[in-house]
Amino acid sequence: MTTRVGIGYDSHRFAAGGPLILGGIRIPSDTHLQGHSDGDAIAHAVTDAILGAAVAGDIGEMFSDQDPAHRGRDSMGMLRAAVARVRALGFMPQQVDVAVVAEQARITPHRAAMRAAVAEALGVSVDAVSIKGKTNEGMGWIGRGEGLACMAVATVVASPARAG
Repeated sequence: MTTRVGIGYDSHRFAAGGPLILGGIRIPSDTHLQGHSDGDAIAHAVTDAILGAAVAGDIGEMFSDQDPAHRGRDSMGMLRAAVARVRALGFMPQQVDVAVVAEQARITPHRAAMRAAVAEALGVSVDAVSIKGKTNEGMGWIGRGEGLACMAVATVVASPARAG
């Protein structure tokens, strides 16, 4: 069976007013992630990782920030559309691993809900989704609390129809 690996990255600045949306979960906060869509950096990084694994383009090509139709768009819906594209090419998401690098917005209290939301969007079991939080030890723009970054690695496998 063919297995492919993709990597995704996303970062956003913090802006005044909440809630903060990460991994499809609304986190009570006095800041949100500034972006053309809802700014969900976890969903964006995972979207790019699965698209990359299937050699299916990237999030910017699918959902241009130059298109007003995408303003405020639900990032988990974007992830579901990317999964549909990957499936149409004969691949199925298998697993994702996400690291969120931030000084604020603790991941641990929301991890289980985020994992469940991402797993549902990918069509995989929760035990195939890892999400962890890291700090930047006070260094750089992340360390100053200006925003956060997410990195994701995803594996996809060829669907039985593609493999056979």
